[in-house]
Amino acid sequence: MTVNRAITSPRLKIGLFCIEGLNSLSTTSFFYYIYFLTKHRYGFGALENFSLAAGLGLCYAITANISGRFAQKQGYLLTLRCSSLIMISAFVLGTQVTSMPLAIGLMAVANVGMSASWPALESQVSYGEPPSRLQGILGTYNVIWATCASISYFSGGAMIEHWGWNSMFLVPAGLQFILFCLVLWIQKEALHQPERILTAEDAIAPITHESLRSPVPPRTFLKMGWLANPFGYLASNTVISAVPTLALTFNLSKAQSGFLCSIWLFVRTGAFVLLWLWPRWHYRFRYLTGGFIAMTISFITILLTHSLWLLILAQVVFGIAVGLLYYSSLFYSMDVGEATGEHSGMHEAVIGAGCFAGPAVAACGLKFFPETPSSGAWAVAVLLLGGLSSLFWLRYRK
Repeated sequence: MTVNRAITSPRLKIGLFCIEGLNSLSTTSFFYYIYFLTKHRYGFGALENFSLAAGLGLCYAITANISGRFAQKQGYLLTLRCSSLIMISAFVLGTQVTSMPLAIGLMAVANVGMSASWPALESQVSYGEPPSRLQGILGTYNVIWATCASISYFSGGAMIEHWGWNSMFLVPAGLQFILFCLVLWIQKEALHQPERILTAEDAIAPITHESLRSPVPPRTFLKMGWLANPFGYLASNTVISAVPTLALTFNLSKAQSGFLCSIWLFVRTGAFVLLWLWPRWHYRFRYLTGGFIAMTISFITILLTHSLWLLILAQVVFGIAVGLLYYSSLFYSMDVGEATGEHSGMHEAVIGAGCFAGPAVAACGLKFFPETPSSGAWAVAVLLLGGLSSLFWLRYRK
């Protein structure tokens, strides 16, 4: 007997999307701004913040896979309740801690809670959905989390400036408390929801005509999508952990940093909508490689430019590129692979691996070449070029 229950009621499904939005708002406002906190309280520079980002990425990669299996066996909604309580506890305790080791320990605890929440959410949203509805459901899911992440990062700096550093802990804790109550409500109401009646059309997945015109087998695109997505997170997590350094370069306050450096997040959301509505990019190698090349060039530009307008333009390109890489992995998984809930933990673990690798390589570059401030950016760029070479290998191998 399964412990998971499909959410068939439209109002409960909306409740799930509200939970997703709250989770995105709370985790972004905390984890994207901890690098400003460590710089302010503990004097962290680029090397220390890259190292912290790598450590949190590694923690996420390890625990996300475990959390995904736990959610599958014990229940998605139970996992969401547990993850929310873990984050609430870590956020509230964070307001009382000033010691650096304890603060980093609480960040790791909150990171474990976050790693349990996303596989459970993604699985619960898609669980029990017929193939004809799954692509639309996950498209909506992507737009919601990306939009809320953009809004949270845009406003996070101003929130800290107006309400102080403790708001970085208390606001996410409050959002998680609302989330916890919503999960309890959905779990109670799900017992009384009507059963979904499936038709013959529901069981038929939409035909992707673009795959029939491509000389490359669809499963090769699936592998390329799985390869490209972690590199997108590798680059984006490196950019996020470098924002305090960028703020120094351009003499920006925390609020100004949030306003300016959230541009690529809003563009990524727009890219999700465009890619959802415009299918011509499906099974086209030139779009995938073009996105990867554009991401690499714009990544280097963001970290090394001293021109404000070039920083803005690079973020626009970066947002479109990372959006394409993420959506490629998602779409090919649905169209070719098995888009079932049990794979969500592995999906998030691979993202965590990318979040670890980028900052780790950047930290190594600064560690071994401290006299060259740009060494971290170039070290990650070399790693990205390795990923691009792997894409070409997958495409043209016999």
